[in-house]
Amino acid sequence: MTMNITQQIITIAMVVLGTMLTRFLPFIVFPSGKPTPKYVQYLGKVLPSAVIGLLVIYCFKDVSILAGSHGIPELIGVAVVALLHVWQKKMLLSIAGGTIAYMIMVQFVF
Repeated sequence: MTMNITQQIITIAMVVLGTMLTRFLPFIVFPSGKPTPKYVQYLGKVLPSAVIGLLVIYCFKDVSILAGSHGIPELIGVAVVALLHVWQKKMLLSIAGGTIAYMIMVQFVF
């Protein structure tokens, strides 16, 4: 199903409007002259950890310790991420290292 020119223009306009709204709204709601509200400061402190926790749970949701590789590649991948992050404190290196370790485990070991 193809869109006609009017539908394409409306779609592009809505995407532009949505993008602009998400970019400009924080500056309108929280102007530079006013202090940041306490609840926004609180969310800025707790949300990163909450998101990481949610991602870890999501990554382990389909792992079965009673079947297949018993979750060993996943645990090794998480251990590599944690060790690299404690050692180097570089998020990209930690994520890449854990992903590479996991892929090696799944492709060649298990």
